[in-house]
Amino acid sequence: MSLSVNINEKANLIWAIADKLTGVYKPHEYGKVILPLTVIRRFDCILSDTKQAVLDKHNSMPSDLPMRDNFLKKASGYEFYNTSKYTFETLLDDSNNIEANFRNYINGFSDNVKQIIEKFKFDNEIQTMAQKNILYIVIQEFTTPKADLHPNKISNLEMGYIFEEIIRRFSEAHNEDAGQHYTPREVIELMVNILFSNDNDILTTNAIKTLYDPACGTGGMLSVAQDYLKKLNNSATLLPFGQEINDETFAICKADMLIKDNNADNIKNGNTLSGDEFAGEKFDYILSNPPFGREWKNEKTSVEREAKLGAGGRFQAGLPAVSDSQMLFLQTAISKMKEPQNGGAKIAIIHNGSPLFTGDAGSGPSEIRRYILENDLLEAIIALPNDIFYNTGIATYIWVLSNKKEQRRKGKVQLINANELYEKRRKSLGNKRNDIPKYYIDEITNIYADFRKNEISKIFDNEDFGYSKIIVERPLKDENGNPVLKGGKPVVNPDLRDTENVPLTEDIQEYFNREVIPYAPDAWIDEKKTKVGYEIPFTRYFYKYVPPRKSEDIMKEILDLEKSLEGSLEGIFND
Repeated sequence: MSLSVNINEKANLIWAIADKLTGVYKPHEYGKVILPLTVIRRFDCILSDTKQAVLDKHNSMPSDLPMRDNFLKKASGYEFYNTSKYTFETLLDDSNNIEANFRNYINGFSDNVKQIIEKFKFDNEIQTMAQKNILYIVIQEFTTPKADLHPNKISNLEMGYIFEEIIRRFSEAHNEDAGQHYTPREVIELMVNILFSNDNDILTTNAIKTLYDPACGTGGMLSVAQDYLKKLNNSATLLPFGQEINDETFAICKADMLIKDNNADNIKNGNTLSGDEFAGEKFDYILSNPPFGREWKNEKTSVEREAKLGAGGRFQAGLPAVSDSQMLFLQTAISKMKEPQNGGAKIAIIHNGSPLFTGDAGSGPSEIRRYILENDLLEAIIALPNDIFYNTGIATYIWVLSNKKEQRRKGKVQLINANELYEKRRKSLGNKRNDIPKYYIDEITNIYADFRKNEISKIFDNEDFGYSKIIVERPLKDENGNPVLKGGKPVVNPDLRDTENVPLTEDIQEYFNREVIPYAPDAWIDEKKTKVGYEIPFTRYFYKYVPPRKSEDIMKEILDLEKSLEGSLEGIFND
């Protein structure tokens, strides 16, 4: 059975438990029960093998023993445990006291698991289900073979998929933006490929590296990066760090980290933009798919306060429009890069098209691009195929940034148009109609790693994306056509004012003499108003001209069509 089939089958079976909630809960509320119970059941299954050992250790120690927590973790074999005498199975032995016993069971978890459960705000749901007499039935459903989540049956990787699939269904039922928590695995694998490409340190040694995601969701990017590294080099270690604003996805991410023996304290809950939980910390790698097209007006005061700190904050380059927070996450990622003298850092982050070109010269977005390019941080931008995300079909791009560029990449940017490298899915999943198969992942990775030009890869100098926006003024003229003077200088005619974008690769005066003076000999440049801007018109560089069809071909087609229609009509009337 394939991985995807097993995941969908198991997710279907778990989600089917929601049938027992009908009447008490509306469909869009099912996730409030199914999500936390899936997490709790996973913990229950994991701890089942050492349950008795934990109880024995728990009963043999005084409750105030200083090292008690460590002894119980050692007995369980994990960084968490449960000291309640109950399991999901034994809870079914006493249907009359199911609520009290279930609460006893939950309170038996170690504090780190209880904190996760609290994030689901599950206490109210326990009470509701008990009052409506369905708590016993639902727990009973979670003890059947279809909800067996023991690691022998479901690997950590598969469990991560199942969590995300259940979230996706819950979000869709709730008419929420499912994709904000759910990045397709093939996209993450491509990003991780790019991130580790040509990095001999992590690929060949027993290095210990750090990975950060400022919008980590359920932790999919962190998990895939870890799993991928194990396949490439089992002796290297990747320590994951992340921050997530949504309580439920944060809880799942933290649970996933606990289960995988990671330090779950490195996963923080909160708003990254207004409350950076990793202030001052730096990382080896940053990997993220932050929300795009999301306004940040609720965080405006905090963001603007931090922007005033300049280099002491995250937003020194500029602020994007309040309607879209993408470039705030981009700057957050940049601020978390380890300094080059400490080994440097690399970023792979997903954006839609707007960060490429929105904003005029001098605007926040343009200034952010200017900062990135003038500091030689941008290595590559990869255009992904459309319709590969679950919640959107629009164009998306992977930005690759580094402050430890190879010599051949210094001062250069590689644009890779992978828009056509996909295969159609047999069945759509939300807006996801296409997949990027492994052979295309490998092809894109190789094109990036080889840093070569071809039909879908172009290489530019950083300054190719820059321009000087000049203000072209013309004089106000009297009725005789003579310039009106004031203080010996011509008076500006605002109606004739114009602008020109002069590429940084050209001399402004030479451009002006060639492109403006022949058509407006009396024009001049107001040099005080000249601004430098940057944009990356990605699609323009890969535009292919398709000549229109010849008129005679079109005419022949029309005549042939008319003849066929006449024949069809004649057949109808003759009948």
